[in-house]
Amino acid sequence: MANRFTIAHLGTAKIKSPLQLSTVRGDNIFTFVTDEDQLVHDLSLERYTECLAAGTEPQGLEKAGPRQHLFFEPQETTAAIVTCGGLCPGINNVIRGVVMALHYFYGVKRILGVPYGYEGLNPAMGHGFRELTPEAVKDIHQFGGTILGSSRGAQEVGTMVDTLVREKVDILFTIGGDGTLKGADAIGAEIERRGLSISVAGIPKTIDNDIDLIDKSFGFETSFDIASPILRDAHNEATGAFNGISIVKLMGRDSGFIAASAALAMPVVNFVLIPELQFKLDGEQGFLAVLQQRLEHKKHAVIVVAEGAGQHLIAQEDVRTDASGNVQHSDIGLFLKDKIKAYFKEKFPVTIKYIDPSYIVRSAAANPGDSVFCSGLAYMAVHGAMAGKTRFVVGRVNNKMVYLPISAVTQKRKKIDLESEFWFSVLQSTGQPFTL
Repeated sequence: MANRFTIAHLGTAKIKSPLQLSTVRGDNIFTFVTDEDQLVHDLSLERYTECLAAGTEPQGLEKAGPRQHLFFEPQETTAAIVTCGGLCPGINNVIRGVVMALHYFYGVKRILGVPYGYEGLNPAMGHGFRELTPEAVKDIHQFGGTILGSSRGAQEVGTMVDTLVREKVDILFTIGGDGTLKGADAIGAEIERRGLSISVAGIPKTIDNDIDLIDKSFGFETSFDIASPILRDAHNEATGAFNGISIVKLMGRDSGFIAASAALAMPVVNFVLIPELQFKLDGEQGFLAVLQQRLEHKKHAVIVVAEGAGQHLIAQEDVRTDASGNVQHSDIGLFLKDKIKAYFKEKFPVTIKYIDPSYIVRSAAANPGDSVFCSGLAYMAVHGAMAGKTRFVVGRVNNKMVYLPISAVTQKRKKIDLESEFWFSVLQSTGQPFTL
């Protein structure tokens, strides 16, 4: 069976790496990684037994890391970096890591910053380019956002490739989520169709942590770190009033990882509503009745809701999308506030506070854990690209850094499994019923 995780190469890597690393074990010096260094994707005993019985090899992932031979001559290489989509903690850390690795590890002298996402690769937008040097990026990790700016929406693929050719770009690093990576793969496909030797490397960025296959995306850890004290304060608001209710809406368009993780990190939350959970409002086991039971016993409640939750409850006159093609959801937080207010109007008085910290969370600087993770992703992306790998992303799978084809991680969104140990932990922490 063909390995669906095989990484594309521009050609044979023949140039000796300037990195003074080892080729043998036991000399206390990091050893070059080879393309034959594979890690098993599915670690379950069940899958191992199936392969054993069928006499087949399990699907392997290519280990990330520096290669002994490069495809690009470092001194003659031009690299470009583009950041797309919504803001997310850690983007500047990744930009810094890529620039530092290219410059200090490999001696690449020309590094271009592409302003305002893929718009920057369309000359008609007039954005130009920004020269990135170690001096220019040395302090940017202290700040949230992206120094390059970002945008949503596609640009014509042929135009973007024309720009890369005109600027003599050899490597394009794309930092973004699902839409950005699909765009990067389309750029890579056009490069291949033209027979060009330009590497396209992806570094997955989505605060929602919904990139398939990888353990987590950068910025996710910071997101629920920033959200934790907000939930603490929301709890203070709720307990400060008789029958007080705090509703906190967190990001999570299709997946509820931020809401669920924040509730675990700050265990004062009583309800977590996520897109994966098709909860009901009405009826004996509906959310409103269960909320009433909570208030009758505890006199307060904290509700965390992901932005994409409960959309099945809201009448949609028409489907609206943003420039990236993502469905623009109705505000579930305000919807819940109105429904709760109406429900309790004839029962007993409640005090409702609605908090939406989304833009504060996503524009924060990376915390230390994410900072370490961002540097690792940046370095591994540079190693792979310099070796001539293309149309790949770098990510952590089974707690190991690997390379994955972009096509493999963009087939579907990662979602919370409601039968998983993770979601069970959320239910145990909150006391929320298994079904609503």
